[in-house]
Amino acid sequence: MIRQIAPLFFTMNIPATLVYYKDKLGFECLGTWQDPPVYAIVARDEHAIHFRCAAPPTANSDKYADELLDAYLFVEDADALYAEYAAQGVEFTRGLANMPWRSREFVVKDCDGRLLAFGANL
Repeated sequence: MIRQIAPLFFTMNIPATLVYYKDKLGFECLGTWQDPPVYAIVARDEHAIHFRCAAPPTANSDKYADELLDAYLFVEDADALYAEYAAQGVEFTRGLANMPWRSREFVVKDCDGRLLAFGANL
């Protein structure tokens, strides 16, 4: 039985990524490995994201125009989380809105250019 899946993202600067995810997105660092760190795990509400220090894959020039998401995070209250992130100065690529697929969601562009969608079922 699968109980949880954790995305693994590449980053070229783990310390900067940890600061962004803590200060902007409200995640807690669960640990780093090696000095300087080459791997880290953050979590919020018992859900983790792993980071590995490595060059990112080749960029897709249509990523933002086509909104090619890196992760979709299901949340309980999209309005409250949107307000929290707006107060932290998070960069949004799509504002909070009700979607035709019965979800209220928004999209964040993180410090490494990843697109993270946050949505709550309507």
